[in-house]
Amino acid sequence: MPVTVVVGMQWGDEGKGKIVDMIADKADVIARYQGGANAGHTVVVGKEEYVLHLIPSGVLRNGKICIIGPGVVVDPEALLSEIDGLEKRGVTVKGSLLVSNRAHLIMPYHKLLDRAAESRLSGSKIGTTGRGIGPAYADKAARIGLRVGDLFKPEYFRERLGQALEQKNALLKTLYGEPAADEKEIFEKYMAYAGRMKDYADDCGPILRKAVADGKNVLAEGAQGSMLDIDHGTYPFVTSSPAAAGGACTGLGLPPRAINEVLGVMKAYTTRVGEGPFPTELLDATGERLRKTGGEYGATTGRPRRCGWLDAVVGRFAVDVNGVTGIALTKLDVLDEFDTISICTEYEIDGKRYDQLPEDTDALTRVKPVYETHPGWKTSTAGISIYANLPDAAKRYVARVEELVGARVSVVSTGQDRSATIIRS
Repeated sequence: MPVTVVVGMQWGDEGKGKIVDMIADKADVIARYQGGANAGHTVVVGKEEYVLHLIPSGVLRNGKICIIGPGVVVDPEALLSEIDGLEKRGVTVKGSLLVSNRAHLIMPYHKLLDRAAESRLSGSKIGTTGRGIGPAYADKAARIGLRVGDLFKPEYFRERLGQALEQKNALLKTLYGEPAADEKEIFEKYMAYAGRMKDYADDCGPILRKAVADGKNVLAEGAQGSMLDIDHGTYPFVTSSPAAAGGACTGLGLPPRAINEVLGVMKAYTTRVGEGPFPTELLDATGERLRKTGGEYGATTGRPRRCGWLDAVVGRFAVDVNGVTGIALTKLDVLDEFDTISICTEYEIDGKRYDQLPEDTDALTRVKPVYETHPGWKTSTAGISIYANLPDAAKRYVARVEELVGARVSVVSTGQDRSATIIRS
């Protein structure tokens, strides 16, 4: 490898969980570099389905080191619940999972503020999950956040908590009309978490850098997708962290020169959850058919995903901004029964044609997608694991995707199961 970054090329939900699980077989260390428990990665192993929120997907492979890096925001309650759920199902977590002492904690007041702020936005909601992710990252930037390592210094934790609550309770009471958060209650709850978190907390930066120096294979796993990146996505309808591949460096403490490969994960069509512009969205029977056939409902929230045809303009942007060296094209089998399949090749905005993504988010609300239409293959590709066995029309579709976005499709997923995967390189 030795460092491969797996990154979403659309608005998240591209199927990164399965791809990370697949590659993790050859990795020594799997590390999550950003996001929080707002992400949901679904992995199917045999007849068992696992939905992971914070723990890297590699936890389902025996003998791997899994790391939650300093760029992640950690909700101890959610993490410990996830650990308990996995261990009840026979997955060994203790001894393989490490959580960075530098990772910031999601606090109860972050969730209160997240929900209160979203409810006040009325017609201009961002579409957050209400799990406190944004407010936790805001506190990190404002330098009033609490970190995992602080849990093990009770007096210091209490002092920092009191300072934060002076501001947070003023906001909750005065701006939002909500009850104040109780300092004693929060302190006692988080000290109870500390007892269990001690089994997992560590200084993960040196561990990762030593793994790279020793020639170990490191897999860096992102959440969400490039179009939700805080800097490069459809701002303000984005997540609160750097979801693009560059976030792996800052979110894990790795130098850029350590990254050898960037595997971009892209659906054979496009989906989006939450608010914000979506140029190829289909608000008709075809969009509903994609949703139903693809099972397009959020793994974390259960919200129905907005669906549309593949957007090659977004794909080109993702290849460029991430330095994608190979693409994992997922859910090809969802398109099996369509008579025709469209790909957006350009945007028309105010009468002008664009083949590159405009930086102005507002311009995306005025896009008329320029489509080219391809014949469907009208036969099942589900479970195919050899590229030569794909229908010719499906192979032509894959080749056209490569041509339009500017990167080779090195993996094709034809179903949820590990075995339903074509490895081309």
